Amino acid sequence: MTDSAESEIAERFLCQANEESFSALFRVFSPQLVGFFRRRGHEMGVAEDLAQEVMLTVYRSARQVRDHKLFRAWLFRVARNAACRHFTHRMRQVSTVDIAEVPEPMVAPHQDLGGGPTFEFKCWMSFLDPQERETMTLRFVEEWEYHEIAAAQAVPVGTVQWRVFNSKKKLAHFLRPRRSDARQAA
Repeated sequence: MTDSAESEIAERFLCQANEESFSALFRVFSPQLVGFFRRRGHEMGVAEDLAQEVMLTVYRSARQVRDHKLFRAWLFRVARNAACRHFTHRMRQVSTVDIAEVPEPMVAPHQDLGGGPTFEFKCWMSFLDPQERETMTLRFVEEWEYHEIAAAQAVPVGTVQWRVFNSKKKLAHFLRPRRSDARQAA
């Protein structure tokens, strides 16, 4: 498609935003946006999701475009911002483990330490700060609710949730089944 045809479709949408003009705009620019995201290392599914997110933003915010000739530049600036937000979100994701999903019996990463599950539990708890250790014990051994722990420790509920999250993050390495253990279980 030529640049003039793209400009005409964009102009039609910007002057009269309706379902028909948006559909035409979507057919022209969505594949370009998918290509834009794919060239930046996104998988196809993620690229398509981001392209749809950008097109939704275009549909909602097209009135902000003052100079209609700069629509394409504005569109790809929105796409660049969406890609940056996606990368930022992906970088902030932290690996944790759901303690409820740890297989029974709990197997310590070092078999030469000996001892049973109680010994392993104490070993894992030694990696935590005293406050985290107390919080984890109350939450997962005593099975207290977050608000009960918060009241007992005289801290906000968010602090209790943060301690549990941080503790899970610290323990994730130790509680993941090793590949050899996973193969034996299969």
